[in-house]
Amino acid sequence: MASLTQDRATPYRDGVEIDFPVAGNTKIYAGSLVCLNTSGYAAPAADTASFKFAGVALAQVDNTGGANGAKKVRLRRTGVFQFEAASITQAMMGDAMYVVDDHTFDDAAGPTNDVRVGVLVKYESATKGWIDIGR
Repeated sequence: MASLTQDRATPYRDGVEIDFPVAGNTKIYAGSLVCLNTSGYAAPAADTASFKFAGVALAQVDNTGGANGAKKVRLRRTGVFQFEAASITQAMMGDAMYVVDDHTFDDAAGPTNDVRVGVLVKYESATKGWIDIGR
């Protein structure tokens, strides 16, 4: 490949909100945590080996009965969100948090597969907190 010899109009997105193809036979609820499965399709977040956290669903998408990628879900990939926690403490402020399911997070001591969701930025109770998913 050769270096550029003139200016280039490079397409871009801010990356804050982006659409992802949804896994076949899958329903994703608005406001839920979403991961990418091993094939790269959006699925409800779970503590599953090889899942990668992708963002928070902005709308419900029902791809039940559909093939992989038949529908897309819009995700917010950055921000601070309130979710349920399995068991957190004030001392965990600033610590990485991990997916338990599509609406719950926990510290590294809880989940098995360490699907990182973000950082705890506000502790409300042992079962509720705010996580920064952009960090």
